[in-house]
Amino acid sequence: MDRDRHSRPKALRRIGLTGGIASGKSEVSRRLAARGVPIVDADLLAREAVAPGSSALAQIADRWPQVVRNGVLDRKALGAIVFSSEEERRALEAILHPWIREEALRRMDDWLARGAERVIYDAPLLFETGADAHVDAVILVAAPEEAQRERLMRRDGLDAAQAEARIAAQMPLAEKRRRATFVIENDGDLESLHRKVDALWERITGCQKRG
Repeated sequence: MDRDRHSRPKALRRIGLTGGIASGKSEVSRRLAARGVPIVDADLLAREAVAPGSSALAQIADRWPQVVRNGVLDRKALGAIVFSSEEERRALEAILHPWIREEALRRMDDWLARGAERVIYDAPLLFETGADAHVDAVILVAAPEEAQRERLMRRDGLDAAQAEARIAAQMPLAEKRRRATFVIENDGDLESLHRKVDALWERITGCQKRG
């Protein structure tokens, strides 16, 4: 079952959604989108940030010229660099994260100004970037580490060491559990996950209506 980790805020309008890599967070995001909930996706923003001609791509080309070819980012080559070195990863984060965070806030505000009751900010590095300070609550999707590793290897064609490096690059799951407002345990099949998402969303929306 999903679990409350702290007392619920009175108004839940901007809600962060996060989870460890290959935890099932994207499936939770899709389920909420199917219910009509607006989603601001940090991964999509990250792709926009490095579009051809962007200032972020120019900064990346200056630091890692080998990963930009004909004005286009080779994401796999960049990933191999930043996931093998904390220093390089932090250098990339310093380029991308400020723009992503500001653009996410702008888009959330835009959804709310247009009449949305609440909006989801889907961000795998929500805590790591400090973006949790800008939302009213956080939903964490948690999966067993072995399941994460297997999904990551299957999904991205990685070996075990590469998968471990990507998991280790994120904040430990125990710390994310401590910080999250709600936790969805993704330890079953897809139908079970959907039931948990639906039940949690009914609680969140019901709480606000009563409050």
